[in-house]
Amino acid sequence: FVEVSAHPVLVGAVEGVVEEAGGGPSVVVGTLRRGDGGMRRLLCSMGELWVRGVGVDWGVVFEGSGARRVGLPTYAFQRQRHWLTESAGPAPAAGGTDPRFWDAADRDDTDLAARELALTDPADRAALSTVLPALAGWHRRQREQARIDSWRYRVTWTPLADPPLPRDPGTWAVLVPDAGLAPPGTPPHPPTAATLLGRLTALGVRVLTIPVGPADLDRQDLARLLRRHLPDDRAPDLLLSLLALLPGHHPGLPVLPSGLGATLALVQAVDDLKLTIPLWCATSGAVSPGGADPDTDPAQTAVWGLGRVAALEHPGRWGGLVDLPATVDDPAARRLVALLRGDTAEDQVAVRASGALARRLEHAPAPRDRPERPWRPRGTVLITGGTGGVAAHVARWLARNGAEHLVLAGRRGAAAEGATALADDLTALGAGVTFAACDIADPDSVARLIEDPPGRPPLTAVVHAAGVARQSPLAETGMSETADVLAAKAAGAAHLDRLLGDRDLDAFVLFSSNAAVWGSGTQAAYAAANAYLDGLAERRRARGRAATSIAWGAWDGGGMSTFSADVRQGLERSGLVLMEPETAVRALAQAVGDPHPCLAITDMDWDRFAPRFTSMRPSPLLDGLPEVRALLDTSGPATADAEHGGAARELAARLAGLPPAERRRVLLDLVRTEAAAVLGHAGTDAVAPGRAFGDMGFDSLTAVELRNRLIAASGAVLPATVVFDHPSPTALADLLHTELATTEAGTPPVLAELDALAAALAAADPAPDLRARIAERLRSLTAGWEGGSTPNPGNGTDLDLDAATDDEMFQFIDSEFGPA
Repeated sequence: FVEVSAHPVLVGAVEGVVEEAGGGPSVVVGTLRRGDGGMRRLLCSMGELWVRGVGVDWGVVFEGSGARRVGLPTYAFQRQRHWLTESAGPAPAAGGTDPRFWDAADRDDTDLAARELALTDPADRAALSTVLPALAGWHRRQREQARIDSWRYRVTWTPLADPPLPRDPGTWAVLVPDAGLAPPGTPPHPPTAATLLGRLTALGVRVLTIPVGPADLDRQDLARLLRRHLPDDRAPDLLLSLLALLPGHHPGLPVLPSGLGATLALVQAVDDLKLTIPLWCATSGAVSPGGADPDTDPAQTAVWGLGRVAALEHPGRWGGLVDLPATVDDPAARRLVALLRGDTAEDQVAVRASGALARRLEHAPAPRDRPERPWRPRGTVLITGGTGGVAAHVARWLARNGAEHLVLAGRRGAAAEGATALADDLTALGAGVTFAACDIADPDSVARLIEDPPGRPPLTAVVHAAGVARQSPLAETGMSETADVLAAKAAGAAHLDRLLGDRDLDAFVLFSSNAAVWGSGTQAAYAAANAYLDGLAERRRARGRAATSIAWGAWDGGGMSTFSADVRQGLERSGLVLMEPETAVRALAQAVGDPHPCLAITDMDWDRFAPRFTSMRPSPLLDGLPEVRALLDTSGPATADAEHGGAARELAARLAGLPPAERRRVLLDLVRTEAAAVLGHAGTDAVAPGRAFGDMGFDSLTAVELRNRLIAASGAVLPATVVFDHPSPTALADLLHTELATTEAGTPPVLAELDALAAALAAADPAPDLRARIAERLRSLTAGWEGGSTPNPGNGTDLDLDAATDDEMFQFIDSEFGPA
């Protein structure tokens, strides 16, 4: 459908009519626009038709101009083609229907459809012409639904077999909130913490209690506290934080839960101290594995959002998240010890008296036993963040599908960019519009927002799409920044929940993010805020109230999904495919009636996303997706770890003995090669040594990926901000040179030999008696060295330690370090 007019006013209405009639996806465009009425606008509209599959006779446009059709070129001075080439479509599946039939049905071509079905009888052809439009509509709806189903995911919990208790549970440093941190009238710390320490001790855990007082809640104070309590001679086996259990809010930032702020500071303190002890964070009530838990605490859920980002940015220091019952009995304590000190790779677990459960992500196709359109908007619908691009798509859908009035709330109200044009569109669709300038973090403003003034239909639904997205590495994420992000997302949702109370609503929709489901580097505050929404939806639904939290992927246009070209390319390389807004809104409408309160809706290219996401740390969360499990079976973390370790050893061997200038050249080549791989270049020509990474197209996503690749290739310990702190390949190569301790004198030969011996011993599997002899010889060597004696120089024999037999290794120890 093409509306030929000076400005499109019927496009939305036509789309609504077609959708109401069950016609499936349609192509409806205008021609000109107000203030843009020239030939360029007309050609853009025709181009929109063309890319959406409608034939356009471009020959008429260029007739008489001398234009001719040419092939698409490569880029100047480059031989690599980036243009798509035409290829034959996939062959129809054996026994399947020829796609040409459905193409004929979509074009209402009865003759072609009849030929595909081998219909020769005129009566059969006539009957086909009658049902062909209905068949075409059915097929379009099936394709659309299949696409939506492929975007839908949900979190589930899989029971874990009880692992055996370890023979030695080890030493645990447990950070416990002090009595002075609790608000007046509350216990010194929650019952979970009170009972847990005794249970751990009874199970043989050597508990090192670290009390955290009111003066210890910033990162510097926590770092000093840890330095004071952790022994110098022997580090504990793990850190267990109970700080997330803190009730109340930060004293200076009322929107920031105390437990979340304390956990953020602790993660930063552990990073500042460069501790390699795994940090586990315990919560209680953060998750609802069995569903329908009215006591789910969204503030605790927010800590899980933060933790998922910590796992990505600090993979070597992060242990995991564990949710405990309100009272930790003996079976729960046993499971906790076995999980945290056992061989399991699980890092997101819920421990209950009945068993332990692990968090998984699974496909969640829409149930087929319910209506396709469960939510029919009516009355007044409130949209927070209502003038943003994504919210505008939702508002238009609501107006087309029955909403009588829309309240669009935002900080600027009617003064927001695009508000006038949006109001025109909504009015043309038959809906009333009210713009409200509102600070959604202010409860008084929210109370006024949800009032039902005389003459306006009653409020029947809320869509909370307000939010602030800020990106910064976790190490640089401040308390104030976290509070700002929480204010619009979490605080706004909490005010709406409290003030609406038990009001009977058709829908209470919260716009969450994938960052809350599996984490996203440099988005710790944003992930925490969105995880809060998921916890709130769980609690509302368990209490019998309307609630749907949708963890969105990337929308193609609008609001926080308005991406620069560089970010769009980065998303595509990472496996995040931009979703068409029209289809995303239809997915939203279906989600409102879903039996599960929390869904993720995102178009994922798992072949690209999963290997990158798990490159530095395995993710059991993704084991619930068969395609990811199959992919990682052959290219997963175990294989990657072996390859990365080998790469680091090869680099060290290559650097050994080289002069400083040559070592720097090797490291610069490494940085340029890895940067080119991240950006998708075939070679390093586009990565000039002195050019800034930002000018090459690096953003927060690709910067973290480059850092992870360099860690894997070199073995160096690099912070999450390394690409921003050393913003060119040359600067980053210089840092690597320093971190790898490749001094002008090179690595001392004795240390190099010891490194090689350690690697060989780790790879060996000698018989028990030989293992004992080697251990005794090494102890003798250590005692002699500490006593000041000098080992024998040996006979100078070279030995390939990787290929040596046990006897050869034993002889090598004798010759290099002297017999016992």
